[in-house]
Amino acid sequence: MRKQDWTVQADHGTVLVYLAEHPQAIAQEIAQETGISPQAVQNIIVDLEKTGCIKRHKEGNCNHYTVYSERPIRHSLQGDYPAGNMLQSIGFPR
Repeated sequence: MRKQDWTVQADHGTVLVYLAEHPQAIAQEIAQETGISPQAVQNIIVDLEKTGCIKRHKEGNCNHYTVYSERPIRHSLQGDYPAGNMLQSIGFPR
């Protein structure tokens, strides 16, 4: 993604979608593909884990992420809508 490109989706949503599509992605890959800094990606992953939207599993030297689409999105404007609704609205799974 180019810096001047914009999206209606915040960085947390972008990382969540990327992990749903690429469950074995590493932070550097996510950063490169999304245009979000590697440190910000790491922080977002921690946030998503804390809220229960994702779970990180170790597989050898790699991480594997499970997205829990039934977990609600945290922003008050989205109320108790599950993250899966957002994923479905953008056509996931592709």
